[in-house]
Amino acid sequence: MNEYADLLIIGAGPAGMSAALAAASSGARIVLLDDNPLAGGQIWRDGPQASLPDQARQMRERLHASHNIRHHPGTRVIACTAPNQLLVEDADHGWLIDYDKLILCTGARELLLPFPGWTLPGVTGAGGLQALIKGGLPVQGERVVIAGSGPLLLASAATAKHNGAQVLRIAEQAPSLTVAGFALQLPRWPGKWMQSFTLFDRQYRTGTHVVEALGNQRLEAVRLRQQGKIVELACDRLACGFALIPNTQLGQALGCELAGTALAVDGWQATSVTNHFAAGECTGFGGSELALVEGAIAGHAAVGNTEAARQLWPRRARWQGFARALNNAFRLDPQLKALARADTLVCRCEDVPYAAVAGHADWRGAKLASRCGMGACQGRVCGGALQYLFDWQPSAPRPPFSPARIETLLCVDDAPPA
Repeated sequence: MNEYADLLIIGAGPAGMSAALAAASSGARIVLLDDNPLAGGQIWRDGPQASLPDQARQMRERLHASHNIRHHPGTRVIACTAPNQLLVEDADHGWLIDYDKLILCTGARELLLPFPGWTLPGVTGAGGLQALIKGGLPVQGERVVIAGSGPLLLASAATAKHNGAQVLRIAEQAPSLTVAGFALQLPRWPGKWMQSFTLFDRQYRTGTHVVEALGNQRLEAVRLRQQGKIVELACDRLACGFALIPNTQLGQALGCELAGTALAVDGWQATSVTNHFAAGECTGFGGSELALVEGAIAGHAAVGNTEAARQLWPRRARWQGFARALNNAFRLDPQLKALARADTLVCRCEDVPYAAVAGHADWRGAKLASRCGMGACQGRVCGGALQYLFDWQPSAPRPPFSPARIETLLCVDDAPPA
């Protein structure tokens, strides 16, 4: 089966939903893909214990009501098979999608830095814990420590507490003066300022980072360096999130240039590849508000409505200011690069310790010598960690981008010639 889209959007988080709705009035045939069962992305993830904001519900309703938007949930991109053609797969089958224009809204993932004990059962990402709880994980009465950097720690703690967990500590690695400076700027964005009061937690500590997770068969305690002193807390769960990494793999495979670790875009959210746009956290982390306006600009621009896109530039600039303040305040301390010991696993899929990769000059050399990044996650976890630890730039991925059925791969051979 082949499908055609005037506009194909990859990712149904805030940016992707906003892009689809902005483009819908043009009458273009729009196809929206996402690997989650429901639209909303990670920030608006649904589940038995999730509480969706009204904005997310309203946008979902508008998507369903738009006759020219076709949403494929639970669908992954497997390969780029020809110019303006992707091979995709859902739970039932695979097929090819041809498109005229494309918007990448592939979001971001957590940066997980290796430290002794980080592979123990009970240790997760901060956003990972939040997603698990929303999906139904029971945490009633459990003792939880959350560590890393940025506002995601507070959001994860709020979700855990709302579901009955006892949050013992929120360990923010940024120093107190930097965090205070950021807080003083929040009145420039009143919504964020008000939100900060709802997320405040008396267990929040600045200048604090994880040193080691302790336990035999599973997590039993965590050791923190809190403002220069070692503190040990017995706990049942440890959730660590040090930053967010833009998901650029598909964009790189399509030939899009990078700006630092994110996809490079211009004022119209256009990438370096003609008729290919990008929006949201794959272009840099700035929160849902920035993702929404970037998605709308990309959607309008992709269907030729440049005037509507231009009118959104001031709003984007406002939220780009918030993104700069946020990223400057929560920049990681270089001492976090020294958390891992020689025997600490950096690639848990292939059991590769830090010592096995530390002597190499680049990602390719480490991969060839140690199999780092060649396991089930295909470098999605260790790749980001090694990029931070050694400033290595991961290479563009090779297809298939995700595990796929043989029948799906055969779609390429069955396709008629272009």
